[in-house]
Amino acid sequence: MSVGEAEKHLSAVCRRFARVVPGHEAFPTKFEKSKDPYRALVRSVVYQQLSGKAAATIHGRVLALFPDKDHPDPEDLLRTKDEALRGAGLSRQKTAALKDVAQKRIEGIIPQARALVRLPDEEIIERLTAARGVGRWTVEMYLIFTLGRPDVLPIDDLGVRKGAEKLYKRAFTPKELGAYGERWAPWRSAAAWHLWRVMDTQTPEKSKI
Repeated sequence: MSVGEAEKHLSAVCRRFARVVPGHEAFPTKFEKSKDPYRALVRSVVYQQLSGKAAATIHGRVLALFPDKDHPDPEDLLRTKDEALRGAGLSRQKTAALKDVAQKRIEGIIPQARALVRLPDEEIIERLTAARGVGRWTVEMYLIFTLGRPDVLPIDDLGVRKGAEKLYKRAFTPKELGAYGERWAPWRSAAAWHLWRVMDTQTPEKSKI
């Protein structure tokens, strides 16, 4: 393993992390920060509660409704009849959520990627979760795996919580994990990365928004 600054910090503040991180891939430090949050959220809404293959098929059908573009603009989605989106495989709830994401982009609540990267974590969470069907976990994955924010601890993620319970041999509620994890700052994203690996689970960057 190539030991990064995050691994050195976690190993210094916690002997249990010091034992496990040498066997893990290091937390990555470079991400595709330019990914448009509007497009990311459209994809996220489509992918929710579906297997990867089914979600990719439906996502492809939605994009195919706009053959002259690689991705529909917000105005395109709002003009599209619900029946057409439903015909691509979206539920009523997801159709409404996509249109709300589009509306929030037009209103400026969901900014362009260039503007978004200058905002603090909590403001990004507040803005993006204002869109229907977008939860805090979804935005936390965006913060970690697209924006590369180093200090995000997704306390509601079951894999992270179970990893902490296995590592520390104790139970955690989300609130308790948030309080306990303050000692891992400013590398709480890396802590989550290694807790996923303690559980030997696929980390969510494989299905990130």
